[in-house]
Amino acid sequence: MPETLAPLTAQLLEAAKRAGADAADAIAVEGRSLSIDVRQGRLEQAERSEGTDIGLRVMVGQRQACVSASDTRPETMAEMAARAVAMAREAPEDPTIGLADPSQLATAWDIAALELADPAPEPAPATLEEDARRAEAAALAVPGISQVQSASAGYGRRRIHLAATNGFAGDYARTDRALSCVAITGTGSAMERDYNGEMRIFQADLPDAAEIGRIAAERTVARAGARKPKTGAFPVLFDERIAVSLIGHLLGAINGNAIARGASWLRDAMGEQVLPAGLSLIEDPHRPRIAGSRPFDAEGLPTVRNAIVENGILQHWILDLATARKLGLESTANAARGTSAPPSPSATNVALTQGGKSREQLLADMGTGLLVTSMIGSSINPTTGDYSRGAAGFWVENGQIAYPVNECTIAGNLRDMLKTIIPANDARPHLSRQVPSLLVEGLTLAGE
Repeated sequence: MPETLAPLTAQLLEAAKRAGADAADAIAVEGRSLSIDVRQGRLEQAERSEGTDIGLRVMVGQRQACVSASDTRPETMAEMAARAVAMAREAPEDPTIGLADPSQLATAWDIAALELADPAPEPAPATLEEDARRAEAAALAVPGISQVQSASAGYGRRRIHLAATNGFAGDYARTDRALSCVAITGTGSAMERDYNGEMRIFQADLPDAAEIGRIAAERTVARAGARKPKTGAFPVLFDERIAVSLIGHLLGAINGNAIARGASWLRDAMGEQVLPAGLSLIEDPHRPRIAGSRPFDAEGLPTVRNAIVENGILQHWILDLATARKLGLESTANAARGTSAPPSPSATNVALTQGGKSREQLLADMGTGLLVTSMIGSSINPTTGDYSRGAAGFWVENGQIAYPVNECTIAGNLRDMLKTIIPANDARPHLSRQVPSLLVEGLTLAGE
């Protein structure tokens, strides 16, 4: 992909200054994607997209506005800047807005060490179609599969360039290669489904298509004959595929936006225990070949490895510049943004301390309870942490899977749940959020 983005952000900044902005930052994103879907051995859909999007944020005093476009002509950028400045002059004042001080900016990084872009050529559509066909065929070959709902393969590549009037300029490219399969067993009201999907930055790291289809089918067949579980208080083991949602709730509760609004069930938890002793949650934005890695954040600050939770104790909020200023703190270099909105805080790669037991060993330890493999819906009170979600999975008796279950609800309180989690040792190392299966004691199940 040719380097065409630096001139675009430079033109946007220059246009903003001519229009009367006191400060500005600009982002340009150039990308292409290709996706192929097959069904019943035939091509069902093929999509390809290419384009360049640009975004501009301007500041006039303590007021700001954002505009975006997919038209990169000079006259369009001049109009964008004029409109943004006019909008900013009508916006309410906010003393926390503003670019980073030049002393805070990232000045050097080793983008090659992050391995964010596969240098291999873009795969041909026929290659993606063949992968999807092989995944579908492998799923259909498993006894008990009635149909494959979808088998998809995709590729994407994009380059991002960020620049600002404080002197920052930086860019990086990112690729992804994905393959997924959704299989169905049974018919009518007895129909059950499950899936398998994988995504990698490098094509060479992607599992074989037949393996992806086979695993999707085996998961689906295991769900045949699902029924409602018992009602009562039982331990619940969250499978690795969905355990990350629990840590996602924690990350949402310590996001600077939620803390600054006072709308978080962890708003008073700084320096307190939020996970069991011995467990830490580490953010590392520099892991090679990982989707969430990046050399700098969306405000040009250098990204660093840090402990969000250490030995069970909450160490810091997830902050960008604006939320840090609201709270009288320093940014944690967690700003993220697209082309149409200002930066906001967001965590990147995180890893939870793994336990010493396998998922099967935790099943044996729990005795009787629920193994959750999928969830639907969500009712979570952001200020109290009260938690209720629909779930499906497997009923466990005497430490062994007894039968598949569906149409049940799990309820508890996130603050209490997270303090008692017991991790397995099955986190997948290639994921941006490395979270193993998690056992939680004493949740309320509503089934039969």
